[in-house]
Amino acid sequence: MTDKFAAIAALVDVFCAKHLNEEYRQTIHRVVGALARKRPSPLLRGKENVWAAAAVHAVGRVNFLDDASQTPHCKPKVIYEFFGIAESTGQNKSKEIRDLLKMGPMSAEWTLPSRLADNPMVWLLQVNGFTVDIRGMPLEVQQMAFDKGLIPFVPAERDVSHG
Repeated sequence: MTDKFAAIAALVDVFCAKHLNEEYRQTIHRVVGALARKRPSPLLRGKENVWAAAAVHAVGRVNFLDDASQTPHCKPKVIYEFFGIAESTGQNKSKEIRDLLKMGPMSAEWTLPSRLADNPMVWLLQVNGFTVDIRGMPLEVQQMAFDKGLIPFVPAERDVSHG
């Protein structure tokens, strides 16, 4: 599995160097790593270039990579042409990855770190049976949510320090 991961990661690295950035590269590597750790790993079936393209596309879907207002941005066609696969193949494998890893639009776990603060799904929590935006709660409640691993950082502290 180590060789399979390394081969897919190397392909992802070349694509990210040309079209994306380090943040995407690291997030896509986390996706490939999660797939490699599944038992049995789906990576055992299929070609490295297909998995690489699908992982790029899956992370791109979560982070709206095809939106031209985003930087970087990249259309799916560019991904599939780069990896030399048919669009239908890439779409199907991307959907398989998204289903296996429960990746949906704005999935907090797969959102780029630089975009977490702007992802509303990160901040919606159940408090006493009500869904609330934790950013509007007192600092103590935010700190408790952070301590429990429910949010990636304490918004009130970030607002103060970032001004």
